[in-house]
Amino acid sequence: MKKMPSLLSLLVVLTLALSACTTATPTAVATAAPTATSTAISVVDGLGRTVTLAAPAQRIVSLAPSATEMLYAVGAGDQVVGRDSFSDYPEAAQSLTDVGGSSGDYSYETITSLNPDLVIAAEINTADQVKALEDLGLTVYYVANPVDFTDLFEKMTTIGQLTGHAAEAQTAVDGLSQRVDAVQTAVATATTTPTVFYELDATDPAKPWTPGPGSFMDLMISLAGGKNAAADLTSQWAQMSIEDLLVKNPDLIVLGDSNYGITSDSVVTRTGWEKLTAVQENHIYTFDDNLVSRPGPRMVDGLEALAKLIHPELFK
Repeated sequence: MKKMPSLLSLLVVLTLALSACTTATPTAVATAAPTATSTAISVVDGLGRTVTLAAPAQRIVSLAPSATEMLYAVGAGDQVVGRDSFSDYPEAAQSLTDVGGSSGDYSYETITSLNPDLVIAAEINTADQVKALEDLGLTVYYVANPVDFTDLFEKMTTIGQLTGHAAEAQTAVDGLSQRVDAVQTAVATATTTPTVFYELDATDPAKPWTPGPGSFMDLMISLAGGKNAAADLTSQWAQMSIEDLLVKNPDLIVLGDSNYGITSDSVVTRTGWEKLTAVQENHIYTFDDNLVSRPGPRMVDGLEALAKLIHPELFK
């Protein structure tokens, strides 16, 4: 099996965990509602720093896929002049200047050459990287990984304020919120709660990595009407032994590592896995992990997709 380049870099978000891709672990700080004096905007970011703009940002560099996707979702795509190497969605973002990040490092020279009035960082960025950018005279807003959908929507609202798209951001948030509510309404009628094993990395099939309690993925499985097989692990991201997996005996196996070549056929050939109900009943599903590991608006797409896998009878 092809090993993922880095489990932690994959989990942005996971993040829902999403989040684990982070190399910075700041204390969670609630984002304060933006305040304005004339056209000035002042907010408190995920590092507890007060970030002030004289006016809505017009030249923005994004250092994280989640931030890039939020910027486009709130209508600020035309103001983004640079993006990190992983920002490949929406398609329009791919034509922006690539400022690096594939190996954890960014080209500060490229970033400064774009003359941004705002750089948006996230939890894949370290506090040291934020400071280095500030030392270059750049304004940086750090987005902490959201803990739930309400938190995600608040962060999108703030980005709308910072970019001068408050109305568009509210419209986007309203639509996304309605879709989350629709999933909740549907799964509330379910008569079963299937156990779900979400696979992140099975380079060692005897100890695959999976999201545990407190991760955004754990929350999403619950919201989608399932029970996380790893809900009683001791950390948000951990390896689960095949012995424990056999005890949990999940009804579904969801392959978040399918983007790295893992298929249902390869799962069937793993030693010991043939005893699992999900394998015997062929309930093994490939899944686009970008929909749940990037803490941005597409996590709602991920929630809908998960709900349809867990409760297909409710979404015919």
